Amino acid sequence: MNIPIKNETTPEVSCSNCKACCCRLEVMIISDTGVPERHIKRDMWGSETMLRLADGWCSALDRETFMCTIYENRPWICREFEMGSYECVDERTEFL
Repeated sequence: MNIPIKNETTPEVSCSNCKACCCRLEVMIISDTGVPERHIKRDMWGSETMLRLADGWCSALDRETFMCTIYENRPWICREFEMGSYECVDERTEFL
């Protein structure tokens, strides 16, 4: 398998040049970080995820700036999602 070397065949990975690809993923809320109720979806068993709107993006995403409107209170999974990780690169490849 031929793996491209960073910056030779792929653009620099940065949240500032991404259209919030990771904000289309289903995000489970597994710890209390203070996510406002209006952004929480509960299923019939009481599990909580971030609410996604009809466009597929997280309800906390500002659609003009592509920045999180609840950054200080974002879920633990969002805090742990690493810029440039293989998950990040996979999502960017699919949506860019």
